[in-house]
Amino acid sequence: MNQFLISLLICAYIIAGTNPAINHPQNTKQNANIKCSEGGCTGTYTGPEFINGSDIAHQFSNKMSGAIGNKLKALYQAGIYSKVDFSNITMHTEGMGTRQVIYSLSIPFVRVKEACDAYTSFDHVGGWNHSPALARRKQELSKALMNGQELHISDLKTTPEGLQEYWIQWKHKILQSNCK
Repeated sequence: MNQFLISLLICAYIIAGTNPAINHPQNTKQNANIKCSEGGCTGTYTGPEFINGSDIAHQFSNKMSGAIGNKLKALYQAGIYSKVDFSNITMHTEGMGTRQVIYSLSIPFVRVKEACDAYTSFDHVGGWNHSPALARRKQELSKALMNGQELHISDLKTTPEGLQEYWIQWKHKILQSNCK
């Protein structure tokens, strides 16, 4: 493959901001605000917890994961090698259990010196008042890994109201294909 085709494929993956190994339902009715910078991403969802039995509020984690993955890729391409700082993630779920919720997330980045120490893909597995299906998510995400690479998984993060999340990062197999 020539360099032009490789560059074109990398751009297509970055612009799409998705990975076919990851399947997240999206809900366009969310009132979500996400802002990302070189230091991380913050966001807040305000609205109903559930619509027709679907955990709409928890789907904000999907939107945030997509935004973080996109920002990490953009930083990487700019030579600003970064990864998520798992120890300083904060989650708040005010109003959970009352049908209306304010779900706030702050997911900071830390800089790393070397390109191959960076992570450029990001996801989560969680539960709204139930344990996250971590084993299943690890199996699903294994398709997104380069040979010899592993998922980097946070400790279980919980809110007092019952949201539980594992946050997951890894090297994007096309963007970081030189990191074997």
